[in-house]
Amino acid sequence: MPMSFNLNVIEEFRANGGRVGGPFEGGDLLLLTTTGARSGRPHTAPLGYIRAEGLLLVVASAGGAPEHPQWYRNLLAHPVVRVELGTEAFDAVAVPAEGARRERLFAAVVRKAPGYGDYQARTDRELPVVVLERLEPPADGPAPVVVRSLADKLLEAHTWLRAQLRHVRQEAHAHAPGWQATLGLQLRQHCLAFCDGLTHHHTGEDSAIFPALARSHPELADVLARLDEQHRAIGRIKEELVALLARIAVTEPQRLRTELDRMSAELEAHLDFEEAELLPVLAGIPFPPTGPAPSGTTKSGTTTSGG
Repeated sequence: MPMSFNLNVIEEFRANGGRVGGPFEGGDLLLLTTTGARSGRPHTAPLGYIRAEGLLLVVASAGGAPEHPQWYRNLLAHPVVRVELGTEAFDAVAVPAEGARRERLFAAVVRKAPGYGDYQARTDRELPVVVLERLEPPADGPAPVVVRSLADKLLEAHTWLRAQLRHVRQEAHAHAPGWQATLGLQLRQHCLAFCDGLTHHHTGEDSAIFPALARSHPELADVLARLDEQHRAIGRIKEELVALLARIAVTEPQRLRTELDRMSAELEAHLDFEEAELLPVLAGIPFPPTGPAPSGTTKSGTTTSGG
């Protein structure tokens, strides 16, 4: 689809609360923003969607083209995506369905939108069916953090990281004994979503928050040095985990579980130490900033919870 056409559809969608004319008029349409697999830049595409089994689905059909669309290759590299649906916008983890689940969902898609069956008939590749899992706090988790200060923002990010890591560990431990092949992409996407969020969080701290605290609170020098060491140690574990995920079809399940357990222990110790040492200082810094940032702390230096 020509880029200029896509841009016009995107502008019309956003200007009219999700309603568009032309070939998409009256259809179920959403905007999906992915992170470029190579560029790291955001890319937005208008896509038809289908609801089946209580799930929000998009199909990487590309009109039956022989190659997967770029947005699909992007979400394989960076699973956390932004979804605009009507007047609503939210973050989601994009998880391609596999095996029997994919067959069942694709059949449901074709029943509601037969054109996808025609697209499948045009190509030898299996059209991916992608489940967009909305990022929401777990029902059994702590209540959402009310953000009024930079300390609250830190706790919000930590709550998200803990919940995501707990989820992927439970998923790996629950399924690893039998190790169903169809779990591969699902576990991979959830793990990568956690890794992306962890990288984003630590990058924000290393590039802005920690330097600002070093200037305004020199007494924290030893604490910040220790946090920096912890970031590097966790980063090494994360890279090992990402390498295992790249070979998830052949990765030994016990090795993956061991890495997740090691990451969990290191991260929990790091988060506990960081909260104990930094929350009292960050509690005095309003968020979002209401005026000049104290002692060099900038808005760009704050973290987000979802990546």
